[in-house]
Formats: sequence, C-alpha cells, structure tokens
Amino acid sequence: MLFTSPRTCRNRLNVLRRLGWIDWFQPIRPGTRLPVHWIAGPLSARYVALATGGRAPTAKALRETQDRIVAATSHLVHTVGTNQFFVDLIAASRRGRGRLTRWWAGLVIAGATGRRVHPDGHGVWQDRDATVAWFLEFDTGTESLPVVAAKLPPYRRLREAGGPGWPVLILLPGPDRETHLHQHLSRAGRIGVTVATATHAPAHRDPTGPIWRLVGNGRRRHRLTDLPAEIGVAGGFHPGPPIPEQDPLYLLG
Repeated sequence: MLFTSPRTCRNRLNVLRRLGWIDWFQPIRPGTRLPVHWIAGPLSARYVALATGGRAPTAKALRETQDRIVAATSHLVHTVGTNQFFVDLIAASRRGRGRLTRWWAGLVIAGATGRRVHPDGHGVWQDRDATVAWFLEFDTGTESLPVVAAKLPPYRRLREAGGPGWPVLILLPGPDRETHLHQHLSRAGRIGVTVATATHAPAHRDPTGPIWRLVGNGRRRHRLTDLPAEIGVAGGFHPGPPIPEQDPLYLLG
C-alpha cells in the first residue's frame, strides 16, 4: 500500500516486528511453504483496543487469536484475496487515481446493515466528482454456481427494507467461471440487484480500471466509477456516506 520498493517494505516490516507492532507466520502445506503472512502484534492489538474503548488483550488472549488465524489455513486464500483487492485500490490511489475512503471487513458491514447481508467486504471509492460504493463477494471457485447465486437475493431484500442498493462485485478465479456464472444468472431471470464481475487475474490488478462486466449487459467492461452506485443517506439499515475517520489511511494524515 505504501511502498514501491519490496526491499524497503520488508525492512519496514522487520522494524515494526522488532517493536512488537506486528508478528508473522509462514503457513506450511504438504510439500510447500507459502509466503510469510503478517498479523497484529501485542502493541497494535493494545492500540486498537484502547482506540475503540476496549480492554487490551492479555498476551495469552492475543496468542490464542493469532493461533486461530494460523490454524485457519482453509480460509487463508479467501482472506488474503479479499484483502488484496482493497490493497490494490489503495495502491491505485497512490498513482493519483482517486481514493479509497472506506474499507470495512465483512463483519463490520454486516453489523451496519442489521446482519441482513454477509459480504466479504465493503468499500467506497471517490474519484473527482464520482463516488461508488459496493459490496464485495470473493469467490475462490470452491462453491457451486447455485450457491454463489443464492447470495444475491438478500441484497435485494436489504434494499427493499431501506438499505443501500449498492452493486455487488464478485471476483472470480478465472474467465471460464466468470462466463459460466453470467450464463447461470441469465437463466435464473431477474436478480433485483446490480452485479458486476471480474477475475483475480494479474491483468485485473487495478480494480479501478475497465475490468468490470455487468450481469445482463453484454461483454463490455466498465471502470469502477462507471458502475451505477449512489451512495445514499444513513438510515436504519444504511451506513450512509463515509466520514473522514473511516479512511483506511486516516491515521497517517
């Protein structure tokens, strides 16, 4: 998010680790080692707790939390992929292409919408006079297409209850699965919510670019800010527009 040089980035991460701000682990799968993964250390866990009015975790509680993350290797690809999408957006903002003004994890946006929907994440992107908000569904290809499609009706019901009618962005592992999902949804009939898809492909590493394909609207790709997504106003199941404190880089000034 903050560095163009991998070496500088690694040096900064190691400094933060020595300070106790972050910690790391390296998942091991049969026959291979995955890259190093970084997680919260005791100092950052204490900071977050105090900043949100909570109690700082004990060393034992923090270690148990870290162990749960390390043990959840089956969800690791999903978690890292979801986070990478937002990291790529912040990297795009460093190149002068707008700004990510809100990044909420799945549990946060679920709570803000009365737990009527359970996306993998939510974000708001601002570029000059254009603002787009969305729900994110990150697909690793392990679920059947009917299961993926079954996640969409709750978003329609949320909008009908006064919640946001933001588009649902679905990131898919490859073009074949993307095509098959579009075919499945076209056979299913009216969805009642705007759905845009893209793939995890390296060519799509800039989520702000013309990579989004609208379900039911041909094969043309759209830029993120071209998607129909009025931000709306706060209400019972609607979190409203972002405030400055919700900017992911707010504490950096």
